[in-house]
This record gives sequence, C-alpha cells and structure tokens, in this order.
Amino acid sequence: MKYKTKVLVDRFSQLLQTWPGVECITLNEAALPDPLDPYFALILDVFCSGQIPDAEERCQSYGNDVAAFESSGQNEKDRFLIGNIPVRLEYKNTEKIEELVGIADTNNESLWLIKDSGTYTFYRLENGEIIFSRNNWIKGIMKRLKKLPPQFWKEMRITAQSKMEHFLSDLGAACFQGDQFHYLIASAGFIKAACLTLFCINERFEPSHRAYFKQVYELPVLPESFLGNFETFLENCPGGKMDSRFHLAKLIAKSIVTL
Repeated sequence: MKYKTKVLVDRFSQLLQTWPGVECITLNEAALPDPLDPYFALILDVFCSGQIPDAEERCQSYGNDVAAFESSGQNEKDRFLIGNIPVRLEYKNTEKIEELVGIADTNNESLWLIKDSGTYTFYRLENGEIIFSRNNWIKGIMKRLKKLPPQFWKEMRITAQSKMEHFLSDLGAACFQGDQFHYLIASAGFIKAACLTLFCINERFEPSHRAYFKQVYELPVLPESFLGNFETFLENCPGGKMDSRFHLAKLIAKSIVTL
C-alpha cells in the first residue's frame, strides 16, 4: 500500500470505528495500485450492525478537504474526492450479509435470491483486507465462505451457463440480421457469462469486471483451447467477420459446457 493511501485509510478507519454501529472495515483491492493508476480508488467496506450518522453528519465528519460529496438515497454509499483521489465508503448491514451467506451455505431452496446478483459480494468479503474489526464476526463469515457446499456451485454454474447460452443465441441472431448494435451487446454478455461459468466450475467468486481477464487466466480448470479462443474473440472484428466470431463463440461455449 502506498504511503498516501495508508494515510487516508488510517484517517477514515480511526473515524469510522468510533461509531458504535460499525463492526468491521475492510479495504478493497482497488486501493492497491499507485494512486496515479486510472483504476485506483480508495474503497472501504464498512459493515454495520447498528445505526450510523446520517449523510449530512457523515459528510461533515469526513473533513474540510472533502469535495464533490454524494450519497446514495438509502445511506449505503458515500462518494467524494480528497484532492484527486476518489474515495468510496460503502455501508453494509451485517444482518443482510449473514442472510446471504446463510442462503449460500445452508438454504439452497432460496438460492434464486442471489443468482441474479452473482457472487461479487462474497468476493469482496473473502478478499478485503481487514483494517478494523470489533470482534470475530468477519472471520466467521470468511470461514463459512470457504466451506460452501458443492450444490451451491452447481446451481450457480447452471445459472451462469444458461446466461451464456442465451447470449450465444442473441449473438447468432445479430449476425444473421447484420445488427451491429445487438451484436456488440450480445458479445459482451456472452464473454462475461462464459467467464462467470468458469469461475463457478473452479469454485471461485467472481471479481470486479476489470479483473475478469487476469483472473480467468489463473483458473486451474479451463478447456484446452479456451485461452487461445478467448484472446481471438476479444480482438476487434470488422463487420464482415461477424459470422467468424459467432463460430468462435460456439466453440468457446461448447468447450465450457463439456467440462
């Protein structure tokens, strides 16, 4: 962690932990690059079991150097700038987190409640750096996430694979019609769903979208031809090559389905 980042992390950690409703604070991996990196953002997940100050009070407590402050209507996220550094403080209810983890590890009948939202919330729980913890709540959550049953991953794979096949069908229709716009949308949806299916097969939570490319390369279980086809699919293709790209998408989908 860069010194400038650490100063801000310490500053906000010391403030937030004075609020009795705050149980735990974790640092998102987006804060690990150099602050000059265009992807850099100081993101803190703040897990709360009780009330926290309202948006106006929070803004005042953050400091006089806060600029461009905005808060979501449900007190879930504050965004602002300190100098040229983007800061996001995301407030998450511990009871809601426990409900989601409970669905994943014991209540598969209610799994439909999290299928559409995916596993990114779990990824952040698993990979966030703990910078403050009032008790062992977060460690208990992390332990449960490491022991999710095979049925969870099976059901999540079925959902992701179904999305992949749906976008593949849309991609074929767009090619047939010569519809460039729908072709672009379907291409993006297809490759995202294909990667998500592979994360499920490997029992890995899905990262942020910008980390998909790097992390899918690191998965231990991949179709033999996937990486080459994946790179070719991501190349910019002129309109005349739409059919070729659709053919490549079919090969990618078939190789994943057979895993």
